Amino acid sequence: MLFKIRRIFNDSKGRYGSPRVYQAFRREGVAVGENRVARIMREWCMTARVMRVYRRMTRRRDHLKALPNHRLDVGKPVAENQQWSSDVTYIKLGKTYVYLAVVLDLFSRRIISWRLEEKLNANLAKATLRQAFTSRQPEADLVFHTDRGIEYRAARTQALLNQYRVRHSMNRPGRCTDNAEVESFFKTLKGELLHATSFVSLRQLRKHIKDYIDGFYNSERLHSSLGYRTPLEFEKIN
Repeated sequence: MLFKIRRIFNDSKGRYGSPRVYQAFRREGVAVGENRVARIMREWCMTARVMRVYRRMTRRRDHLKALPNHRLDVGKPVAENQQWSSDVTYIKLGKTYVYLAVVLDLFSRRIISWRLEEKLNANLAKATLRQAFTSRQPEADLVFHTDRGIEYRAARTQALLNQYRVRHSMNRPGRCTDNAEVESFFKTLKGELLHATSFVSLRQLRKHIKDYIDGFYNSERLHSSLGYRTPLEFEKIN
């Protein structure tokens, strides 16, 4: 049993704790107790990679135009491309920081577009969003939820949203948990990929993020919120 547990743990590159290792066994049809898996992993010091996540701190801009949180009114999505969520986080690269923007489908938790750039501005938000529109082709009346960052309120970003007839939804003031799904992704990414790892160039970091999102997070990682299915698997069966 130890070798089977270690295989699953190593295949996840140390990203799985005991609940996901146990669920991986269930998917393989192996009968084993969850407590036994946890005990063996604890005894052999197999601990999932985690870290604390520090958000970029921005000054409150309550005097700038903001929009209501439409997610409070529409309920949970029941299909793809009904509700998307987006945000930006910073990543330390050498002695400076770079910025990662993502768009996430709230139905399947799939990352449908992302960009990594050296500057945080409206161009980053707009380019990430345009990539999502190109790949998914959503119908009108999509709810697109973000924080109150100026990069999402910029005229060029708003023009793109209007072009696709999107309802832009925003966090309530001081309520970063309104965008909890993307916050959770950033925490997972930093804990499972970036923690205790150094990158020497933007190109190298892009490659690792691409491999993580496309090769693991969307296609292999078991998500507890999806009944321990992957985002791609969840979309196929619903």
